[in-house]
Amino acid sequence: MFGNMKDMMQQAQKMQFKMAEMQEKFKDIYVDGQAGGGLVKINMSCACKVKKIDIDPSLMTAEDKETLEDLIAAAVNNAIEAKDAKVKEETEDMMKSLGLPAGALGGGLPF
Repeated sequence: MFGNMKDMMQQAQKMQFKMAEMQEKFKDIYVDGQAGGGLVKINMSCACKVKKIDIDPSLMTAEDKETLEDLIAAAVNNAIEAKDAKVKEETEDMMKSLGLPAGALGGGLPF
């Protein structure tokens, strides 16, 4: 029984190390989001740092201020969705590399 507990603790430490490693990796993985058929584009890291916002010049009028604001918000939200999907994919890959089921972080682990 104690050997099994020791194995579980080692597995937990290994997973903790891998998670910290992934957090660092996410700083260098970028995703894109867009809105308005590409009129507004966002490039953001998986650590939620916006690197670039690209706005089509046709939106740069005082009359389109509200539209532009809405499109920026939509593009950021789209980038966040892309980031969430990428983080999930990377996390599942990490779990598989540890020999754990992909959904293990969702409560499937015994510790």
